[in-house]
Order: sequence, then structure tokens, then C-alpha cells
Amino acid sequence: MRTQFDTEREELAAAARRLAAERLVLGTAGNVSLRAGDEHVVISPTGIALADLRADQVAVVDLQGRPAEDSPAPTSELDLHLGAINRFGAGAVVHTHSPIATALSCVVDEVPIVHYTMLLLGGAVPVAPYRTFGTGELAATTLDALEGRRAALMASHGAVVHAGDVDEAVELALLLEWACEVYWRAVQVGTPRVLDEAEQRAVVEAVVERGYGGAG
Repeated sequence: MRTQFDTEREELAAAARRLAAERLVLGTAGNVSLRAGDEHVVISPTGIALADLRADQVAVVDLQGRPAEDSPAPTSELDLHLGAINRFGAGAVVHTHSPIATALSCVVDEVPIVHYTMLLLGGAVPVAPYRTFGTGELAATTLDALEGRRAALMASHGAVVHAGDVDEAVELALLLEWACEVYWRAVQVGTPRVLDEAEQRAVVEAVVERGYGGAG
């Protein structure tokens, strides 16, 4: 028998398994959420490997974080997800521990715009200051870093993106990891060129002129 939010829970579980298959998350490290209607969010639970996540294991909470009846316990990063949904109107949030992005988060303060597709992330990717995982302090500093952006790194921790839906959020997480790897590789051989404001404007103008859905 189907129940309320079954469709969203199935979408979220599929996204979680894809994140694991793409090696953006490992074991129980990482989480994903999806807005469900006007007042609820489905979100990955605590303590279950994302590679094995089933729809019936997905947690359901309201926009204040109160769990639905019989819901599994949500991820410890609930405040981060609800913050992005409430503050930025996000439809979905993905938090990963992808290896290259996480490595850079231990070293840099920002990943500059070294490739034009990073404009899909909102531009240069800031690194939020380190705070203990699962805390309100971590959520607050990360949300501040996300202001005006769709992606941020979390110092010595991982990465986070938000988007209109969960499929787009997964794609942005993949793009972020790719961009971090490009920057990391470029640094090995020299000082990477960074797109200036005029070059960034030209990309946006080209996208509009050619009617692309994104920077192709």
C-alpha cells in the first residue's frame, strides 16, 4: 500500500545510492534531502550506508525538524539541510565527503573559477570554517558560506550543494568534485588561470544568446 511521500522517499533513496556509486560518499558519511510538498522534507537517516538505502528507511520531518510519526531518525546534519531549504528555498540538498573536494577543504580558503562551468555552482567555491559535525555551529557557518552560491566546501570535512530538485543536486555535486579535481591537477603544474569578471559575463551572455539550459 502506498502512503504519503512514498514517491519522494523513492527518489531520495535512488539519489543516495547514485551518490555512493559515483564515489561521492562512503558508508554512512554524507547525506541528502528533498523537499516534499509545502511543509515536509524527506532526508537520509542516521546510521545507514547510502549505498544500501531503501525508500522505507528514509526519514520524514517537517520544516522545523519535527519527525513524522514512525519516521526513522534523520541524519545528524539535519540543521544544515533545513537551513538551506528554509533560507535559500532549496528543493534538495546534497552533502558529500567526496575525496578531492574534501582534500581541498583541508588546504584552501576558496576554489577559484578555473573553468566556466563553475558558474553553475554560483562562481568561486568558498570554504566554510571548521566546526564539529552535526552541530548548529557547523550549519550556521556553512549556510553563510553558501550565501549567493549553490556550492561550498566545509573545512576538513566535505562539500555541500543545493538545487531545485534532487537530480540536479546530485549533478551539481558531481560537477563540484570534477571542478575541484581540475583545480587540484592544475596546481600541480603551475598557477591556474582564473576567469575574470569580463570573462564570466561573456559566458553568461553566450548562454543566454544561444539559449542553452546551462553552460555547455
